[in-house]
Amino acid sequence: MIHSNPPLMQQYGALVRNSSEAKHEPLVDACDLPLIDLSDLESYDERERLACTAAICKAASEWGFFQVVNHGIRHELLRKMREEQVKLFEVPFEKKITCGLLNDPYRWGTPTATRSNHFSWSEAFHIPLSMISEAASWGEFSSLREAINEFAEAMLEVSRMLASILAQNLGYPKDAIEELCDAGTCFLRLNHYPCCPKSKEEIFGLVPHTDSDFLTILYQDQVGGLQLMKDSKWVAVKPNPDALIVNIGDLFQAWSNDEYKSVEHKVVANDKMERYSIAYFLCPSYSTVISGCKGHSVYRKFTFGEYRHQIQEDVKKIGHKIGLQRFLL
Repeated sequence: MIHSNPPLMQQYGALVRNSSEAKHEPLVDACDLPLIDLSDLESYDERERLACTAAICKAASEWGFFQVVNHGIRHELLRKMREEQVKLFEVPFEKKITCGLLNDPYRWGTPTATRSNHFSWSEAFHIPLSMISEAASWGEFSSLREAINEFAEAMLEVSRMLASILAQNLGYPKDAIEELCDAGTCFLRLNHYPCCPKSKEEIFGLVPHTDSDFLTILYQDQVGGLQLMKDSKWVAVKPNPDALIVNIGDLFQAWSNDEYKSVEHKVVANDKMERYSIAYFLCPSYSTVISGCKGHSVYRKFTFGEYRHQIQEDVKKIGHKIGLQRFLL
């Protein structure tokens, strides 16, 4: 038995003994995501500004994913956030599951998995940003709290700016996203993918899924491993040290009547290097009603809370998320 922090092999091994699945499909290709320079939005040339917004909307429609550079988040802040993240995950497993940080947001492996191909070789802290102001909840991790406070504010600004551009393209007013999504309704997920002794054809770092929010912004290291579905094939995303990755979530797909695409993606395991990433999820309140923006709606109206509850029920019953298909008219 391989001992690790956390003990992922024990959980995975039990699933393998109780099931037999085919290996994952091998990697087909690598891709360069659309790369968008956000400094063009501040250009004195109106044509450059319009070209930038058009590129954002086109990428959201055709890819569901894109990269942004010159996003305004300081390199020093990103470096500080990564340092604090690494320190947190280096804490012994026994302490991570008992430290009580922020009402126990620590998750590892996939406790709900009933088959080995539903298992994720990773650990994470899923942090509701409504709680970061509660200093007493952080205990000895006060420096992490300081970094997250600044990082979350910067990510909110970038995510709302991008979402506002996408919303206006659909005919929504400029402040529509600000009215739906504020700092208290969003989440931050600190991810760690330990080295995995199994091959990437046998096990996922993070199982295939779509995101349940409006918009996700990802800050990742240079190890690689993120893959997305493009033209019915899995393609690997080449890391860019200067870029943040942006992807459309399920709520934006529903809100846009499928104009924008929430694309399935995954992380492959790595047997040589550990990987870190931080995902910022732009979310509305659980009571927010989601309905299509124009014409005949593709989906019935639903609240974010209803959507999240349905996902949780599906995962408990069948081991994976079904998502928007449940809400088709």
